Amino acid sequence: MDNPLFLPIFPNQPTAAMPHSFGYRAHTRHLFARDFGKHGNIALSTYLHTYKVGDLVDIKGNGAVQKGLPHKFYHGKTGVVWNVTPRAIGIQVNKLHRNRIIRKKIHVRIEHVKKSTCRDDFLNRVRKNEQIKKDARATGKRTEIKRLPVQPRGTQHVKGTNVQDLFPLAYAGLNV
Repeated sequence: MDNPLFLPIFPNQPTAAMPHSFGYRAHTRHLFARDFGKHGNIALSTYLHTYKVGDLVDIKGNGAVQKGLPHKFYHGKTGVVWNVTPRAIGIQVNKLHRNRIIRKKIHVRIEHVKKSTCRDDFLNRVRKNEQIKKDARATGKRTEIKRLPVQPRGTQHVKGTNVQDLFPLAYAGLNV
């Protein structure tokens, strides 16, 4: 075996490639990091929220609490509460996998969730429309409550005697 073409391969020899790291919390250095100025103890108001079955909640992993931390896939997702336990809540989340949507049920501690505000604008609009309809019935006038896209701005007339027409000079930048 003195031939230089057949060199022995040592199993503990260092390689140029980085190690294979695809653990449960891989690539979450910034994802689960606490926000600027938000380090330290968790506010007590986090534990005082009341969650009921059917509530919409946003999942946001809190890196200061390792217990009950959801997988990084669920970070930033919105789900529906389907179970409430003393320290955690069960959340039903939709997960897109290839060509289908799978309903996933996960349990997450309450440090990693907050009540969602995604339906607030819709519910406020419903209340406002109901009030408009009630007022319209009382006055007997028909009102339009449908949303419309932003309309073009109205026209304006320019008045004055000092109006100048501006136009570019021909060959202004050339030395011809």
